[in-house]
This record gives sequence, structure tokens and C-alpha cells, in this order.
Amino acid sequence: MKIFVTGATGLLGSNLVRELIKRGHELRVLTRPSSNLSTLEGLALEKVTGDLLDCNSLRKAAGDAEAIFHLAANTNIWPSRSEMVNLVNIEGTRNIICLAEELGIKRLIHVGTANSFGYGTKENPGNEDKEYMGLKYGIDYMDSKWRAQQLVINAVRDGLPALIVNPTFMVGAYDSAPNAGAMILAVHSQKLPGYSPGGRNFICVEDAAIGVANALDKGNIGESYIIGNENLSYKEVFRKIASVVGVEAPKRRIPKLGVLAFGMYGSLMYRITGRKPLVSYSMAKQSCEGFYYSSEKAIRELDLPQTKIEYGIQSSFDWLNANGYV
Repeated sequence: MKIFVTGATGLLGSNLVRELIKRGHELRVLTRPSSNLSTLEGLALEKVTGDLLDCNSLRKAAGDAEAIFHLAANTNIWPSRSEMVNLVNIEGTRNIICLAEELGIKRLIHVGTANSFGYGTKENPGNEDKEYMGLKYGIDYMDSKWRAQQLVINAVRDGLPALIVNPTFMVGAYDSAPNAGAMILAVHSQKLPGYSPGGRNFICVEDAAIGVANALDKGNIGESYIIGNENLSYKEVFRKIASVVGVEAPKRRIPKLGVLAFGMYGSLMYRITGRKPLVSYSMAKQSCEGFYYSSEKAIRELDLPQTKIEYGIQSSFDWLNANGYV
């Protein structure tokens, strides 16, 4: 099948295109002039320069695609309020919907985030039926991804053959930003002062890529699927990372008030100096919450694999080491 992919250079995108190529699909991927294309080197795909906010360039880039995987997003969480984040994530998604309708594609797979659903505890994790709880953080990235998801849901009601996949926190190779890799590097450096009281759901990015690729011919139109695996506190995941990379895990639990005070200080200093904080108040609030989710629906309907997170940690560390990040 001829497939158009946005966001192919990111962690999930770099793994997804490899999975789609393995399945014999013909790929065109959207790139920007400033894109880091290192994770796509040597792959059998066509790279086309375009702009998510320019409908004409999108039409040219997509060619005669029969399906679209829309992964591209602005993931910046600082500053917490950003016009560009909203433009890329909301208007960019609107443009992809229009493109899909014009092309008459067989299926649009929109990649959202698990945070667009309400989270829960380990005993009662969040799922696709729980309403969004992120507005209290005041972070445009989270809010814009949730609003973009609503655009897709509304388009399905008008006949668009689309479904939504919502990954949790992914760990694995080709993390050039790095994202999850930054957490692994922080534990490896042994410079972390401790761990916050929160946690989140983790998944090996190779598993996530398989689940997302399966959405091309599995799952139901109009449905959303949380793509995740293990619910781990930060204490637990730091221990797993430390065990894999061969260092001691942070031992000190930083109390919630201490985490929030540090975040408040970071946000205050930004107002005074204009320098990006290591941790903002909004980020600190998030780190004290348990973003725990269930992926039972995706396991059942998308055949989502569930590899132990240690595999993803090892893959990530090996890739980071081989590419000069360690």
C-alpha cells in the first residue's frame, strides 16, 4: 500500500517506518528543511520536503497515498503556553484531515497521546472511557493534542475512515532528541538528586510501532486505543534503568512539596532571567501524579505486543551509546 507518514524522524516514527517497510509498504515521509534525518538514513522510502501548515505542500508531499499515519507534533512543554504548539498540533491535524478527505484515503491513523484520557491508579488505571484531566496543568502541548483528537473524532462522524492510537511513554532505539533517552542518561550519570512521588505507563517503542502499524487493518474506525504496557512509579523505573545500565539507582524520595517548590522556583527564575527552567511548576505538578493506564483494548483489538520494559531500556542505552550520547 502507498502510505504517507508525518513525524517519521521522531522516536516512534523512526521505528514505525521500519515496521511498515518490513511489511512491504511504499512510503513517502514528510520532512522539513530543518529536520534531522539521521534516523532515516539507508531506508527504502521517499523523503519529501513540506510544511504541515501549508496545504499545497502537503498535497504535493502525499502524492497518491492510500493511507496516512499522522505522527507529527510539536511536543514542547516549555513555555507552557505556545501559539506554535497550538498551530502545529491543532491546525496541522485539521490540514491532515482535509488532505485525507481530498485523497479519499482508505484509512487515517492519527497518533495522539494517552494523556488525552483520564489517568488512574495502578489498581484502577485510566482507559479510553475516562475523560481528559489535563486542563489543570496549563500546558498547551497536552491541551492541543486533546483538541486535535476531537477534530479527528468529529471528522469520523462525517465519514472519514480514521482511528486514533494513543501511546504512553516509549523507550527504545532511534531516540535522537532524546526523549525517554534523557531519563536513561540522567540515571546513568548518577547525578539525579532522587525521585518524585509520581509515575507513568511505559512501553517499548518497537511494540508501540507494531501496534500502530497494525491499526492499518485492525481496530475499528472511530475508536481510540491506548498503546502502553507497564505502570511504574519513578522509583521503580529508575531501579530498572539502573539495573540495565549497571549503576546505582537514586535512593532518595523527594517529597511532593519539595518537588513543587523546586518547580515554582524554576518558573519564577524564568520570569526574572528569561532562561528556560530545568523544571517548571507545571512539569513539577505532573511528576507528582501517577499517569497510569490500561492497554487491554489495544492488546485485544490491535494485537499490541507486551515486551518487558527492560528490553526497551537496553535498546535505548545501546543506541545512545553507539551514537555518542553516553
